Amino acid sequence: MKQLAENFWNFRGSFKIARIVEVGTQMSLVRRNSGRFTLIDSYGVSGADREALLEITGNGAEIDTIINVHPFHTLHCTAAHELAPRAKLFGTRRHREQAPELPWEEETIEDVATQATFEDLDLSIPAGLDLVTSDDSVHAASVLVRHRPSSIVHVDDTLMVLAMPGSLGSVLPQSRLRFHPMLGKALQHRHGAVDDFVAWTHDLAEKWATTSIVCAAHSAVRHLSPDGWSDELSRALSAIQKTLDHHRARHG
Repeated sequence: MKQLAENFWNFRGSFKIARIVEVGTQMSLVRRNSGRFTLIDSYGVSGADREALLEITGNGAEIDTIINVHPFHTLHCTAAHELAPRAKLFGTRRHREQAPELPWEEETIEDVATQATFEDLDLSIPAGLDLVTSDDSVHAASVLVRHRPSSIVHVDDTLMVLAMPGSLGSVLPQSRLRFHPMLGKALQHRHGAVDDFVAWTHDLAEKWATTSIVCAAHSAVRHLSPDGWSDELSRALSAIQKTLDHHRARHG
């Protein structure tokens, strides 16, 4: 657990592909202006991290909301619910399909009306992308979350930071922000999808320009320079130009 701001904590966890390749996962804890807490994402924290979280949140009783923001991050939803069983549990439609036994709220996190109800948080879904595609290996779209008081962004997969694992991470530099490599397969097969995605990226770069830290799933926490958010989003967009051009050539 790392406290990144007065009212923001980030937890980094273990997730292995085929039980071999460690790619990591994350969960964030936000204390809202009301004094109550929101969990962003779900992870079955243990050991010292679990003890610290329970101490901060009154043994979990002060967590009243859990927001699951990536439709394919479903493995730890039960663990998060057990940590704060009285908290309202929000997820995407896919979360409800994958874990129907959990007491999900009727409103889903991808709905704009639902996103507007969360205190101190801004939420955004990439325009032009399918949140869930017919190919379960495509995890490029998610709901991005920004904590307004701290200017910290929590994002799963859509934006990534490449960082070496373990001790090498403290020696070798992180990459800049970059879009998920499967983004091309998540672009909607319609005219204008690329234009919508590009416009969304530019809009997010402007509206969230003061972002100071990005908590990226599977990789790292990235501390940004004062203009880093806008600059790195622009560079990330330039890096996928061939992918965007190819999609335009096929779909317009």
